[in-house]
Amino acid sequence: MRAGMRQRPTISPRRPWRMLAISLVLSLLFGLAGMGDPLEDVLRVARNKMSPVAASGDIVVITIDDESQREIGAWPWPRSVHGALVRKLTDAGASKIVVDVNFQYSTDKAADRNFAAELRRSGRVVLPNNLRVGDGSGTLRDRRPDPIIANEVELGAISWYYNFRREIWNVPYALTHDGRAYRSFASILSGVNGKADTTFPVNYRINLESIPHYSARAVLRDEVGDKLRGKTVIIGATSDNIGDTFVVPGRGLRGGVFIHVLGAETLKRGTPIALGWIPMLVVVFGGAVLAAHLVRVRGQISTLTVAILVTLGLPLVTESHQWFVDITPALFLLTCVGAALLRARFRARGMINDTSGLPNLNALRNIPHQRDRALIVARIINYAHLAAAVSGDGERALIGQIVQRLTVGAQDHVIFQGDEGIFAWLTEPGTAIGHHVEALHSLFRSPARIESETYDLNVTFGVEIGSGRAITQRLNSALVAADEAASEGLKWKYHDPERMKDANWRLSLLSQLDQAIENGEVWVAFQPQLDLRSGRIRGAEALARWTHPEKGPISPQEFVSAAEQGGRIEKLTMFVIEQAVAAAARFNRESAPFDMAVNLSARMLTMRSLPLEVRAVLARHGLDPARLTLELTETAALAGDGSDLAPLLKLRDLGVRLSIDDYGTGLSTLDYLKKVPASEIKIDQSFIKAMRDHRSDLVMVQSTIALAHSLDRTVVAEGVETQDLLDMLRSLGCDTVQGFLIGRPTSARGLLRRLQDERRKSAA
Repeated sequence: MRAGMRQRPTISPRRPWRMLAISLVLSLLFGLAGMGDPLEDVLRVARNKMSPVAASGDIVVITIDDESQREIGAWPWPRSVHGALVRKLTDAGASKIVVDVNFQYSTDKAADRNFAAELRRSGRVVLPNNLRVGDGSGTLRDRRPDPIIANEVELGAISWYYNFRREIWNVPYALTHDGRAYRSFASILSGVNGKADTTFPVNYRINLESIPHYSARAVLRDEVGDKLRGKTVIIGATSDNIGDTFVVPGRGLRGGVFIHVLGAETLKRGTPIALGWIPMLVVVFGGAVLAAHLVRVRGQISTLTVAILVTLGLPLVTESHQWFVDITPALFLLTCVGAALLRARFRARGMINDTSGLPNLNALRNIPHQRDRALIVARIINYAHLAAAVSGDGERALIGQIVQRLTVGAQDHVIFQGDEGIFAWLTEPGTAIGHHVEALHSLFRSPARIESETYDLNVTFGVEIGSGRAITQRLNSALVAADEAASEGLKWKYHDPERMKDANWRLSLLSQLDQAIENGEVWVAFQPQLDLRSGRIRGAEALARWTHPEKGPISPQEFVSAAEQGGRIEKLTMFVIEQAVAAAARFNRESAPFDMAVNLSARMLTMRSLPLEVRAVLARHGLDPARLTLELTETAALAGDGSDLAPLLKLRDLGVRLSIDDYGTGLSTLDYLKKVPASEIKIDQSFIKAMRDHRSDLVMVQSTIALAHSLDRTVVAEGVETQDLLDMLRSLGCDTVQGFLIGRPTSARGLLRRLQDERRKSAA
């Protein structure tokens, strides 16, 4: 290998496919959950404003507006006014008259008969039948006009599907009830029919202002002239005080009559087709697979940028032909891919040796796991002396000669360079390690010639055979083996990871715990708590979790107990409080009011600075102290002579709520319950789980709830895993419950998503 030749860290061919597969699965879940719907609506509105089109002008709106009410009278108008309006429109030559006014109930019989006579005389009137109540998917209900009136007209459906913002994106062709299909007003106005109980997307590119409209007042005063001759006319309310208003996306609140017209104008432009989000996701994923196969790494970010622009712009083309496509899952896929590429590029910046251009040991630590390949480390023992004796160019030449020797017979090996003369590489499976290393060592008997000088190279090798351990540990093991070989005067030496035992785990647990907190291996899970009165999630308990890189999840009982016994509980507790308060602050900003509970060890009561530190955390994240609950185990709180209650009193004065955890397992007395400044009692799960089968446990739970309420304290029951237990606790008057039935411990993101979903459902 030529001196100074640059080797870039390589990525396994399987890695991009794995990244693409994960991105695809996440995008599918994103699309199925409808998480992109709000953004999809925003993008549609933006596209509509970018490329507006004019209405046909064939449909005219007669508005029941404020001006008309001032002259004719407050709403609702007498049937005689509606009859006069129909007569005027008929005489003006309107080809069809659609009335978006509810005539479900009868009024004065004579007025109803006169109105029916006007409808019969016109012979071209359509009245509404609101078949569904709610958002359009609710209860079927026949709400046709009074029979005297209904017999003289065609009836049309006016029910819609709208979201929690009262936005209507889809309109039905027709709705069925009792075996009869009622065409929607949009279908009647346009003269275009479709399959009953199916919907079509409304083309909001149609400019609302281009729809011709006149006030009912102008029609009754004969001020419209012949402008309505041959036109399809629809009468509807546009005044805010009547209430028949909906949100036209991008236009704000408008009379519902305009939605009918926009739907009709959509049908008049051609058959609208809703393609959904799957086609665009498939196209983008196919493009991503092709790009991963054909495009070089340097061009992937540019290609991704072009893909995003095309994804954003393509709907402008398809929607001009009334093909409506959703793009947010495809954008989510591109975002996932882009994040992975940017992360890889950012990590690669610190993976090159500045002197030689070789990938460094950080690059080795980040390659895909290859347990079937042995790791070899070569240490040039006198490298520091050699580097000091030559110039910068000479050092690069020295490295080039070292790499040339290490790659003899294996030019495709990637050599990773560390500091102080360390070089590492992975061998191919099946390599005879002993013969390979002996041959390499013999090559270093010849001196290196640098800048007309010759230099001896003293080298030793360490070998870590293939194993399932992390690459960082394998590298450290190979380095230890190389050092041991040098100290023992050997050419090379194995370091067999199978010889390592797990006996030191417990001895090193506390030091590893401190490091785990720093490295992000310790995290906080949140178990939701259900308020039985409102039926909503009103809080959660923060629980410490440790995911070890080798051992996987570590039992909380193991490391929390060790931290308490070893005097390391303060750091762990403050870490949990910090994370819990941060999460609670976010939940309260982005969801409904939310409480957070954190366990507090009895050993923390000797920490005089505890109230000040808790106050600082609350201030840092802007959380109301009343939203934080600190839980003390009952037995822990009983320890001592009462002097340990001072920090609790300061916390209470700060506004923090206190809870007695695991109630029933200690030795509490009524005097103790009065003395401890707790506002909550948490019944231990052992009693909750057993109360269905053991009367003594049921009596204990029942009496505890009654006692707590008599002391003006709330009760939390933990360990609720079945519906029977939940029903029993509700009947006993328990305030709050938690357990696997309510929800398992989850991440902050997962809990926030659940809260937002519940809030969205309740709003809808």
